[in-house]
Amino acid sequence: MRVLVIGNGGREHAIAWACARHGHTVEMVEQLPADATAETAHLVIPGPEQALVDGVADECARRNIPCFGPTASLARLESSKAYARELATSLGVPGPRFAVFAPGDHAAALDWWRRLGTAVVVKQDGLAGGKGVTIPADPAATEAAIIGVDGPFILEERMLGPECSLLALCDGHTALALPLAQDHKRIGEGDTGPNTGGMGAFAPAPIPSEPADLIATFVQPVLDHFAAAGTPYVGVLYAGLMFTPDGPRLVEYNVRFGDPEAQAVLPLVESDLVEVALAATRGQLATTALHISAGAACTVVAAAPGYPGTPVTGAVVAIPSTVADDAVIFPSALRDGRTAGGRVLAVTGLGTDLAAARAAAYRVMADVSFPGMQVRRDIAWRAPGAALRSYAAAGVDIDEGNRAVAQMKTAVERTHGAEVIRGVGSFGGVFSAKAIAAMHDPVLVASTDGVGTKVELAARLGRVRGVGIDIVNHCIDDVLVQAARPLFFLDYIAASRLDADMVAEIVTGMAEACLAAGCTLLGGETAEMPGVYSPGAFDIAGTLVGVAEQALLLPRPDVCAGDVLIGIASSGPHTNGYSLLRRLFQWIPMDVIPEGMDRPLGDALLEPHRSYLHVLDPAITSGRVKALAHITGGGLPENLPRVLPSGVHAEIHISSWPVPPLFRLVRELAAGMDTHELYRTLNMGVGMVVVCAADAVTAVQASIAEPTWVIGRLIPGERGVTLLE
Repeated sequence: MRVLVIGNGGREHAIAWACARHGHTVEMVEQLPADATAETAHLVIPGPEQALVDGVADECARRNIPCFGPTASLARLESSKAYARELATSLGVPGPRFAVFAPGDHAAALDWWRRLGTAVVVKQDGLAGGKGVTIPADPAATEAAIIGVDGPFILEERMLGPECSLLALCDGHTALALPLAQDHKRIGEGDTGPNTGGMGAFAPAPIPSEPADLIATFVQPVLDHFAAAGTPYVGVLYAGLMFTPDGPRLVEYNVRFGDPEAQAVLPLVESDLVEVALAATRGQLATTALHISAGAACTVVAAAPGYPGTPVTGAVVAIPSTVADDAVIFPSALRDGRTAGGRVLAVTGLGTDLAAARAAAYRVMADVSFPGMQVRRDIAWRAPGAALRSYAAAGVDIDEGNRAVAQMKTAVERTHGAEVIRGVGSFGGVFSAKAIAAMHDPVLVASTDGVGTKVELAARLGRVRGVGIDIVNHCIDDVLVQAARPLFFLDYIAASRLDADMVAEIVTGMAEACLAAGCTLLGGETAEMPGVYSPGAFDIAGTLVGVAEQALLLPRPDVCAGDVLIGIASSGPHTNGYSLLRRLFQWIPMDVIPEGMDRPLGDALLEPHRSYLHVLDPAITSGRVKALAHITGGGLPENLPRVLPSGVHAEIHISSWPVPPLFRLVRELAAGMDTHELYRTLNMGVGMVVVCAADAVTAVQASIAEPTWVIGRLIPGERGVTLLE
């Protein structure tokens, strides 16, 4: 077949590649040639939206040339966001609250936004090359975006959740879904900075919805509407979707293949694209099979400096002359070996899974270069989190750990004499020590622990002092919950090969934490174990011994229903949940500041575990604290019950404290994890819980010199925790 592809960008190169791979002759042209006829062109596939808005499909119809694209009238679905939103709303397609405004009607728009009372997105009504959308970060930016928009515009309630692109091949009545794709619109890593036409994409997207269900909700109503009007929609109908907590919602409609979604999706189509497109022009998709590869694709875009503003062009591009079978280079703004626009080229990697496809794309992109080249290093960074449903999926089984404790408890307790007051299962062991003569009835309180897989991230980033602080403060907090003050600390460091500088840095962190707590760093041990640890890997553990008066030990026996729970802020994930966090963020560089955060991701993840010793000392010595729960592995659901008596249940309102930016991002990325699973994996911003009587709440909060929150209460019931929204 002889195929004309209208356009010359990356999307059009992908369309041409998909046609040529099945033996068709393809010509890429900027516009329909004046002499094109049904004899010289068997099929026309328009790439850019502007060609469709200008009526290329109408002209093809006049010349009797099959065209896989909608008429100019139907292309209004993309050329007017207001028209598309109003049509979708009339058809019952779920979407955000919105309002349409005439040019210059900024005052009315500001008033509507303020009355809406929530964040909005500002959109130009007409075509803008994928860059006509502003997502303001705060009220001041919102006001500036509204005042600064030109022409007719639309305000939409800002929706939150992962996005995906649903590309449907339509014949006027039937729609066939291509693999769901996820685009990366922002110029900056971590999805920051201004919108672009797209800096990368991958497919299939890990979305918990069946494409057929999405077609029924977002595409079929549009096809049925236009078919009933006698103007059947033929071509690609692209539905940009957002998966909000209330379900999928329409972001926008486009009337063509996406760019760079086409570069990611079309290599996965095993069927002959030309045959499928021709079948669509004849209304025959209901009897046409569409075969999709079982693998994955990842597309990475290289953009010129200055993009998405005014790109600097004319630079010589170094590009490999050949690539392996698992990658394809799609030129875009590349003319005679030089940059000629914003998005210069894209590399699509292919593989049996997304990790392999991503590796292939970045391997080839490493051989592409030109001055000032902009390439995001984090394409597909949200995908690992979207696939997780539990902490066990990240390689850590909390339930199995609990089972191990239960199995070992009997054996451990055989070694206990009368001097052991509390042992395995508590935050730390308690050992009577009346020999400490200055105290009336002293007991020794011991805690031993490790830092977990946080050490891998610290080693990878070369920032290990913080994990020395982590291990000490974790143990301090574990004895503090029993009202003990630290006496001395012992450490243990093991590695494949010991590095004296690294060990010194870790121990320096331990010494700093001990000094701050008035605790002696008594000694330690190191071990070099090649073959046990991977090269460069290390592990640390420690034991802390503290002392407390036995009569003042926490939890007190009068913990009861009616008591109130006060939450104290964590400094970050502390030392728990890092197998999940490392999986979640494995494809984004640690020096990136994701949207909504105010510091690099690596800094937030390596923030040391805080000590609550000085923070809570006034409250503890006041005698008003009945119990303390250190929120470590197992989170709120599994740590708080450890200080509750039988017959007492805890209700926690998880909206009662401000969730820090890092945890908000985790909640967004790991949208497939239910609330209970998430809150038993991470502390979600609360690192310590104080239990006190209801009439002591004001005094306890006043004794703590930082913001605290009443997060719940104790009620009669089976010992456990209920999380309430």
